Amino acid sequence: MRKVGHLAARFLTSLSGKPPSDQTEAWVAERLLPGERGLWAQLSNQDRRHSALVGQRFAATEPAPPRELVAGALLHDVGKIECGLGTFGRVVATVVGPHGTRFRAYHDHEEIGAAMAAAAGSAPETVELIAGQGPAFATLEACDHA
Repeated sequence: MRKVGHLAARFLTSLSGKPPSDQTEAWVAERLLPGERGLWAQLSNQDRRHSALVGQRFAATEPAPPRELVAGALLHDVGKIECGLGTFGRVVATVVGPHGTRFRAYHDHEEIGAAMAAAAGSAPETVELIAGQGPAFATLEACDHA
């Protein structure tokens, strides 16, 4: 039931195309390497807002989390760029499952995003977190579903 609530809230916030605030953009930029900033900039406004929110929650979980892990939190959904689906397409992909190339890419976004981050020069800890692995993943998942 908690996953349904998270998905419903995410859907509602995805309806606005408003970009993140300048302050939020600056906060994110301070925590990403140049190649990572290039990936983050490719996200839709909705995904950048969500990413920043999750990254800020993650950063607040301990006094000084390593930059590499905050970057992983900020880029946790970057693989969704590959699927090219908008809000309603993602809803259908969630319901239908990984059938077809674009829906498969949506469901495999963690693996795809990890490869994108590695190619962009991200640290191994960043790549591991984006891939949904490592000791910090449970914290990221909690921040993503809060």
